[in-house]
Amino acid sequence: MSFTNLLAPTYVPMLTAMSAWLDKAMAQMPGDEAEALLSARLAEDMYPLATQLRFACVQALEGVHRLQGKPFPARIGELVQQGRDAGERPGSIAEAQAVIAATIAEVESLDAGALDADPDSAIVHELPNGMVLDLTAQQYARDWAIPQFYFHVMIAYAILRHRGVEIGKADYCAHVLPFLRPVPQEA
Repeated sequence: MSFTNLLAPTYVPMLTAMSAWLDKAMAQMPGDEAEALLSARLAEDMYPLATQLRFACVQALEGVHRLQGKPFPARIGELVQQGRDAGERPGSIAEAQAVIAATIAEVESLDAGALDADPDSAIVHELPNGMVLDLTAQQYARDWAIPQFYFHVMIAYAILRHRGVEIGKADYCAHVLPFLRPVPQEA
């Protein structure tokens, strides 16, 4: 499977799902209560929802740029900083929705095969704590890009559930529902 055929179809449905969860929060809660969710945390030592939403987008954008061998645009650094600052400045749900929509648009604009680096090519991934991961493109996609993306998506889902937004498994994996088929009932 190519990286483009793996990552783009992973990122877009889950980003779309995150956007739908925010829509549900707005529909289910008074405006101020829904906006306050952006400051909610799953645990005190974890980033708030506003950060999780941004970092999910960052993970998708980093994966897209890194596998194309392209430098990160300034927008990625800005999203990282906004995420780090979200405890004090969470922004609004409308702003979060705009970030998600822009990320979806960027991923959807990829040409076929755009991410299809040589699976054995070297990826050097510098972490904010000064450590460096030396990976192949295949290891990066499988062991970093996808798990890190899902980590932030799942934490966002868990915060919303924990704070009373009525979302469930069908909201988390809405993109697979079209593949369901009924099983015939025995008489």
